[in-house]
Amino acid sequence: MAVLKRAAPFMVYAVVFAALASRSDVAVFAVVNLAVQLAVFAVAACVPAHRTGFMSYVDVAWPWGLAALGVQVLLFGDLASPATVTVGAVYLLMGLRMGAWALRFMVIARLPAELPRYRYQRRRWERDGFRSERLSLQVEIMVQCGANASVLAIPALLATTPSASLGAVGLAAVALWAASFALESAADRQKARFAARCRREGVRRTCDTGLWRHSRHPNYFGQWMQWNSLILLSLPTVAGQWSDAPAALGALTLGGLVWISWTMYHTLVHYTGAVPAEHFSSRRRPDYARYQRTTNRFFPGPRRPLGDGETATGAGAVSGA
Repeated sequence: MAVLKRAAPFMVYAVVFAALASRSDVAVFAVVNLAVQLAVFAVAACVPAHRTGFMSYVDVAWPWGLAALGVQVLLFGDLASPATVTVGAVYLLMGLRMGAWALRFMVIARLPAELPRYRYQRRRWERDGFRSERLSLQVEIMVQCGANASVLAIPALLATTPSASLGAVGLAAVALWAASFALESAADRQKARFAARCRREGVRRTCDTGLWRHSRHPNYFGQWMQWNSLILLSLPTVAGQWSDAPAALGALTLGGLVWISWTMYHTLVHYTGAVPAEHFSSRRRPDYARYQRTTNRFFPGPRRPLGDGETATGAGAVSGA
C-alpha cells in the first residue's frame, strides 16, 4: 500500500505526459520541457538535497521550473499571438517572483536549517513506513518535477498551439490573475513588515492585520487563484480545439486543467502549505489557537466572534520571544 501511494502521482503524470506527447502540435515542446525540468531539478534540488539532507531546495527548483516553462512558451509559440505572450509572461512572473526569493534566502544567504513544512514531511514518511530518508527526499523532489513536466505544463503547451486565443474569457482571466498576483504579493509584504516589527520589539505574535485578518494564509489563496486564472485562460483554446481533437484527448485535457486546481489546492492546504505551517505556528505562538478560532484557514472571509471569556485582542496577544 505504501509503495502504491508513493507511485500514484507518477502514474498520473505519466498518463498526462503521454497524452500531451501524442499531440503532434505540442509533442516537441512536451519532450523538451521534460528534459528541461529534469535538468533544473537535478541541479537546483536533487544534488543539494543529497549533499545537505534538506528537501527545502525544491523551493528553488520548482519556481525556476515554472520560469523555464514561460521561456519555452515564448520560444515555441507565436509571439504575434496575445494568448501565447500572456501565458508565457504569467509563468515567467510567477516563477521569477518565487524563484528570486528562494535564491536570496536559501542560496545567497545559505539555508540554515530545513524549512518547517519539510520537517513535517518526515513525520509523514515515518507514519507511512518509509525508512530511507535519502530516498524519500529524492522521490518527493521528483513528484514536484513530474508536476512541472506534465499537469502544470498543460496551459503552457496549449498556449503554443495555433488555436490559442484570448477573447472575453481570456481577458477576464488576465484581470483575475493580475488581482491574484497582487493579493499574494501584498500578503507577503504585510507578513514581512509584521515579522520585522516583532523582531525589533523582541516579541512573538501572530500576524492578524491587513489581509491576514481575513485568512490565515492569504498568500496561498492568491497563489491558488493564479493557477485558476491560468485554467480560465486556457478554456477558449480547449473549446477551439474540441471539434478537431479526438474526444478522449479533449476530455483528458479538460480533466488535466481541473486537476491543476485540485492538486494546487491540496498542496497549498494539506501537502506543503497550511497544515504543516500551522503545526509549528501553534507550538511557537500561544496566541495562534485564538487566531485559528476567529479566522478562516484558506478562503478569505469575515472573522468569527470570540468565545465567552476571550478578549478582542486575544489573537494578537504578545508573548515572550
